[in-house]
Amino acid sequence: MDVSNWTGDIDWASVAAGGGKFAFVQATEGTAYTNPRFGAQYDGAAAAGLIRGAYHFAQPHESDGTAQADYFLQNGGTWISDGRTLPGVLDIEDNPYKDRNGKNNCYDLSVEDMVKWLKDFTKKYHEATGRHAIIYTTTSWWQTCTGDSTKFRSNPLWLARWGTEPGDLPKSWKKHTFWQSADKGPLVGGGNSYNGSESQLAELANPPAEVKVSGQARNRKTYTVTLSNTGPHPLKDIQISGRAFGGQRVVRAPGCKFSGTAVSCRVAELPRGQKKTFTFTTKPRKTKGTVGMNVTVGSVKLTLKAR
Repeated sequence: MDVSNWTGDIDWASVAAGGGKFAFVQATEGTAYTNPRFGAQYDGAAAAGLIRGAYHFAQPHESDGTAQADYFLQNGGTWISDGRTLPGVLDIEDNPYKDRNGKNNCYDLSVEDMVKWLKDFTKKYHEATGRHAIIYTTTSWWQTCTGDSTKFRSNPLWLARWGTEPGDLPKSWKKHTFWQSADKGPLVGGGNSYNGSESQLAELANPPAEVKVSGQARNRKTYTVTLSNTGPHPLKDIQISGRAFGGQRVVRAPGCKFSGTAVSCRVAELPRGQKKTFTFTTKPRKTKGTVGMNVTVGSVKLTLKAR
């Protein structure tokens, strides 16, 4: 379900007993409103055993996307690695306050300005948490106000379409992750479903660590390997092993152990968003012919060749 201050006090134990598995709770709107019931609703959902997530109701005409992402993060929207918390949600839809603010459904923003606003919000959220914010929207709003932008494929889609079928999706997505099919569900608040299994939902709340491994043969004597932590968790105890080939031996490897053709390195911890580069220097026996290094990091294998 999805709930807000308007939902009132919630008996979360009854929600769980009735089959509820996850809940989205409004945290903020614009940069001046916080849900006064947020703490009770958000913590209550978790205490009852539900997976929970926070959402921000966008007001893109009031301030830029970075400012609203900051406000959301500071008022309940951050992600924590507790296995019960979903990535934060950006709720962007038809302007409901047209009579009050005099703006159109797209908040009087052009397609270009709206896409930039969305980019600024989602970029800030990802930088702060390592997670891609979920985007809640309707296909019609997305088509009209973003020009059916395809630039948000990394962000899970929470599609709003009341009825029996999700219908057509915005072009950024090939499938929806969540679907709001009714404004009033069978439990409390809006009715939503997850497009997957319970184990997949749990993985969305707490995904595995991610590391990107890249390497380069700069010349016949110099090789580099870079590890980048692209996921939401710190990476610990990363092992790197390499072996030179083509008639050469390793003669220098700062921060690593080496002997003959072999080199081994260990990274005790690589914080989220950080990278570390290792440089290996070799001494080839010949001036011609293919030389290189085979490098293994976990399940990743690289072959770096030079001539």
